[in-house]
Amino acid sequence: MKLTRLHCERFTAFDQLTVDFSKGINVFIGANGTGKTHLMKIAYAACDITKSKMSFPEKLCRVFLPSGRSIGRLVKRQQASSRAMVRVEREKESLQASFSNHTDKPELAKVTGQTKWMAKPLESVFIPVKEMLSNGPGFRSLYNQREIHFEEIYADILDRAYRPPLRGPTDKARKDLLTSLQKVIDGKVVVNNEEFFLRNKQGNLEFTLLAEGIRKLGLLWTLIQNGTLLEGSVLFWDEPETNLNPKLYGALVQIILALQQAGIQVFLATHDYVILKELDLRRGDHDKVLYHSLYHDEAGDVQCQSTAQYLDISPNAIAETFSDLYDREVRRSMGGIRK
Repeated sequence: MKLTRLHCERFTAFDQLTVDFSKGINVFIGANGTGKTHLMKIAYAACDITKSKMSFPEKLCRVFLPSGRSIGRLVKRQQASSRAMVRVEREKESLQASFSNHTDKPELAKVTGQTKWMAKPLESVFIPVKEMLSNGPGFRSLYNQREIHFEEIYADILDRAYRPPLRGPTDKARKDLLTSLQKVIDGKVVVNNEEFFLRNKQGNLEFTLLAEGIRKLGLLWTLIQNGTLLEGSVLFWDEPETNLNPKLYGALVQIILALQQAGIQVFLATHDYVILKELDLRRGDHDKVLYHSLYHDEAGDVQCQSTAQYLDISPNAIAETFSDLYDREVRRSMGGIRK
């Protein structure tokens, strides 16, 4: 069952916001501070608890990591007492948590819909901006035994990467995805004593010796190969373009489209014009893509405009910035005034 909607009130950067999701690919764009990553973390927390069996407020605390683990600090800051609410919906089901800025412990938050929500497990993956496989050896045991200041998304992604492959044959869709990624990263990913290697004609290359962009694509290969990303699962990916050469953007977008075609719901946050245009140019008639543009209104509150067409994205700060660069280049080439 796919996620269909997210609604939040007075939560972190948001005063009141509702976003309806595509069952295929959802792309969040917007200036820094408009809450792109926050929306994905809320939705990921709702997905993850169906497998981890943790309470929704506790998982929110672990992925946002407010100071002192006080969930009340996730309420949008204001002088008076206030109360936050977040609700995530999927077909005929909703999960909601609410708490005040005076709520210290997650267990004191009010939760509704959790029993029914958790009865139907939903596999999910959150790939953070920072690559983690090269930091894998020893990290999970350290995280589980010590109070270290890391958002739980980093431990979660390693847990999923270390999973052994599923039993049985690999279906054609997964084989095609793995083959495409192997061409890009020039090899396969193997694990030895919790250390990740890229195996190719040169032998086993430590992940610490690889470019970070290749490591991130290697992680994606691993998640497909071990069966974490299958039909019905949800992928959250924060700035997939980070540390990746633009020449690889086309291959990356093609793989993301193929994941959607295989029945995986995808959420992306990006600041990159090329990623957006590659998605616009490569999508087919049957691909489901929805762009969510986040922006501050005149009152300073975050709003969202959603559209299925790239040309209808408004506001589109990414395209406007590139258009401005082009205009300045033209003026300079024609001897105009430099600004």
